[in-house]
Amino acid sequence: MEPVMLIVNPSSGKELGKEHAPHAEAVLKERYGNVDVRFTEKADDATHFAREAAQRGYRAVIAMGGDGTLNETVTGLAEAPHRPDFGIIPLGTVNDLARALGVPSDPEDAIEALKTAEPTPMDIGKYENGYFMNVIAIGLIAEAVDEVSVEEKTKWGPFAYLIEGVKAFREHSPYSLSVQADEKTFDGDAYLVVVALTNSVGGFENFEPDAEVNDGLLHVYLFESLGFKDALQLAPALFTGKLKETDSVTSFKTKRVHVDSPESLPVNADGDTGGTLPLTFEVLPSHLNVLKPLT
Repeated sequence: MEPVMLIVNPSSGKELGKEHAPHAEAVLKERYGNVDVRFTEKADDATHFAREAAQRGYRAVIAMGGDGTLNETVTGLAEAPHRPDFGIIPLGTVNDLARALGVPSDPEDAIEALKTAEPTPMDIGKYENGYFMNVIAIGLIAEAVDEVSVEEKTKWGPFAYLIEGVKAFREHSPYSLSVQADEKTFDGDAYLVVVALTNSVGGFENFEPDAEVNDGLLHVYLFESLGFKDALQLAPALFTGKLKETDSVTSFKTKRVHVDSPESLPVNADGDTGGTLPLTFEVLPSHLNVLKPLT
């Protein structure tokens, strides 16, 4: 039987990675036979491990950790000629990809789901500095997300980002942005640009209800105002999937989009720092096979 690799971030999930690893190894051994278990110790370890698994022709790579660990793993698989199936065991505070795939939020349930999970094509995004599996954020939230503590995320959930964004709004003017795509051109002021691959962004599972993990599209949102009154309108819309109907939001779908600004704005990719503008983002349709739980 072909080997699989289990990549564990021991610091994720209140440092419970090591506790859940034996159960995950047992389940994977039962399904695949040979399991190569690796624990990350520093940034980019997951990328190096995943790349090694691809080079060795492994059948699957399963990542146990938060969205950052998953992003690193995807980065390691993305450019390989042979790309193993990609599985996830969520241990983060948001776990957007898990939400989009229907993977249980409880790690033990997610491990059990791997017993029968089936490979399903999944899009990933590419840009100059790397890859993303879920979302790119540019502007206020990209800056504010670094200010959100683990305690705040635990207490407020996805609202922690909205709260921090509204606080930052008081201190910032909108950014001058140029957004160029075949379907839409925008040159003006906005506080935030979101480029989403899945329906779940920042823990809001209805952020983009039309998005599928393999629709071959980038779902782009421009937030032209983020004041207190806008937040009152945006909050319920984020839950009901009606963000497109709000006054302060412009949205469109594309396969490739270029974003530029006179300012050196930071880019946040899947919750981590992803460089600065200008950058071009594109979708790689059905680039990976992800292990999706049976419904």
